[in-house]
Amino acid sequence: MEKERLESGLNENRRKFLSKMSLGLGSVALGSLLIPDLFDGKSQLDTDKLMASLPHFAPKAKRVIYLFQNGAPSQLESFDYKPMLNERIGEELPDSIRKGQRLTGMTAGQSSFPLVGSYHGFSQYGQSGAWVSDLFPYTAKIVDELCIVKSMHTEAINHDPALTFFQTGAQVGNRPSMGAWLSYGLGSENNNLPSFCVLLSRGKGNGQGVYSKLWTNGFLDSVHQGVQFSSGDDPVLYLNDPEGMNKADRRRMLDKISALNQMNYQSFGDPEISAKIQQYEMAYRMQTAVPEVTDVTREPDSIVKLYGPECLVPGTYAANCLLARKLSENGVRFVQLYHQGWDQHGNLPNEMAGQALDTDQASAALITDLKQRGLLDETLVIWGGEFGRTNYCQGRFSAENYGRDHHPRAFSIWMAGGGVKPGITYGETDEFGYNIVKDPVHVHDFHATMLHLLGVDHEKLTFRHQGRRYRLTDVAGNLVKDIMA
Repeated sequence: MEKERLESGLNENRRKFLSKMSLGLGSVALGSLLIPDLFDGKSQLDTDKLMASLPHFAPKAKRVIYLFQNGAPSQLESFDYKPMLNERIGEELPDSIRKGQRLTGMTAGQSSFPLVGSYHGFSQYGQSGAWVSDLFPYTAKIVDELCIVKSMHTEAINHDPALTFFQTGAQVGNRPSMGAWLSYGLGSENNNLPSFCVLLSRGKGNGQGVYSKLWTNGFLDSVHQGVQFSSGDDPVLYLNDPEGMNKADRRRMLDKISALNQMNYQSFGDPEISAKIQQYEMAYRMQTAVPEVTDVTREPDSIVKLYGPECLVPGTYAANCLLARKLSENGVRFVQLYHQGWDQHGNLPNEMAGQALDTDQASAALITDLKQRGLLDETLVIWGGEFGRTNYCQGRFSAENYGRDHHPRAFSIWMAGGGVKPGITYGETDEFGYNIVKDPVHVHDFHATMLHLLGVDHEKLTFRHQGRRYRLTDVAGNLVKDIMA
């Protein structure tokens, strides 16, 4: 049995070798120039990975910071101003507008759907004249740096599948997340830090959970999984050496483990063995890099004032925005923030005001900070949730204290930097804020455009798994060319 298993492994390695050779010696030669240590005996030749790591054309962005507002902030209280809803407050949503759209279990039993406008006011700002809610005064000041997309739409109507869809391009689990795809395709700019980092914070509002499947590597090598940073004394758990072990001891131990793993890899060719070797080495290098990059005590007073005093409190949204800038500045390819608390099914005027207070200043500060450092042009910043909110009141109607249900048919996000046109608003919804009437943007379109800005053709960044080739955009996705600079 052992002999058969070994022969099977050798045959598989032969097939891999022959298939890789078909890519041509030119690819191998180019790889040796782009990745000098490719043939140093420590790296495993993987030309599929080499091909994926090459930008398909000149990128406009080098890295991404995604400010994900988990729970879905209402577009009607943020960037999609609909005065007609205030004029017709309390009136029934016309059937001709809802068009039989399926509802969640939370409103399916309602006998009426009274329209409700925003309790908070809106004003126009900047040379672009974009409408912004009074809840976001700091964002209003930088509106000419933003591309506000009002015509996003998605397929899922509940949080878990919608979150998973936005992060992985599929509503089911075990698909690689956006950051994992970028790690696989482009790698990191800093060998001492992961290419994909995850930061979590939570507001006082109704929070939806976030799970590791949202930053999973899926069927890609595990080295591409997002590394979650915590808010404690040890930002990355289990990174420090055990008590009584010095740096030299740790180095000798890793060398012995690596030698054993190399023997195992040469016998069976399991890519996860190679990934494990890389993870051990990355952890060793991170012991020096992580404490330095997560130390915000050396930031000048001007930066603390810009982000707000909470940027010095680990685990807050403001602290994570500042940390995202430091990670991105140090070459991390994809930094994903999740801020929980945006699920306002009731008491929306008060709860959303609290969420905006937690996030508005720091979000705007991040854009300002990147720009003053000359990093905004090469860093794509994205702000938004997994879907939008209904224009009708959920539950008991009140013009001052209302809630809104999930609405996947139309919602707003904003993008900045990284090759996106600044100071524009893209897409429109009807006067009810319910249906898109101009320039719809599907989640797959959003993913395709994001990859394009990073120099990646979304149809070419693929991975073969269980007999078919997968990609972030599945079998869909069109570039939103009008938002690209």
